[in-house]
Amino acid sequence: MVFHSRRKHYTVRAMRLVLYNMRYAVGAGAPARVPVPGAEYLFGSKGTLDNIIKFIKDQDASIVGLIEVDIGSLRSGRVNQAEKIAQAIGHFSAYECKYGEESVNQRLPILRKQANAFLASPTITGERFHYFDTGIKRLIIELELENVAVFLVHLSLKYRHRQVQLRRLYELVTESSKPVIVAGDFNTFWGENEIFLFMKAAGLRSANTESLPSYPARAPRLELDYILYGEGIEVTDFHIPRVNFSDHLPLICDLRIKE
Repeated sequence: MVFHSRRKHYTVRAMRLVLYNMRYAVGAGAPARVPVPGAEYLFGSKGTLDNIIKFIKDQDASIVGLIEVDIGSLRSGRVNQAEKIAQAIGHFSAYECKYGEESVNQRLPILRKQANAFLASPTITGERFHYFDTGIKRLIIELELENVAVFLVHLSLKYRHRQVQLRRLYELVTESSKPVIVAGDFNTFWGENEIFLFMKAAGLRSANTESLPSYPARAPRLELDYILYGEGIEVTDFHIPRVNFSDHLPLICDLRIKE
């Protein structure tokens, strides 16, 4: 568990949030040398991480939520991608392996270095690492700023597991005393309808009001990635740029925290 922060004294009122499932910087598709589906996750893609760093740096974001980031496996050449991106953009980093603490994946090569991460520039007043009780991908990162709490998730591929995970996420969101943002890859293969009841119960709205798809990057047709926000937050801009450094497209959202 790693977190790097520095104390400052100011209040965040306007902020930009970038959410990106970066697919461990292996690229948007399988290279020609990979004959078995899924095996592309074992190979790095030269230059992809540098492209992702440049793209994120150009966004000048207050907070970056990264899904599927490699924190130092053989695939990445032992490079901690979360730390490298954070250092390049002058942010602090919070990251952890996305599997449950008791998962066998925590002991397997490459898999134990597969993580999610927050990179943040504003004041950090606290950070917590929660875990779902079901599913393979269980990590929930809660980042607490002076006037907002941000949750980062990567939900299960299985519908039944996702529904149980959403119940736990609802509990965390409603326990927060601050305005809430929930961002991540929800794996909602049936779109926003799948999380409609969760959003209503938790008092959340989607920044993506037009339900623009974010997957697959080369010909997007599914809305899998979300930035949800609660009372006390106003969205001033939202867009999904067409960049093909991953199989997902990034989400960029400008928000204002109401005083």
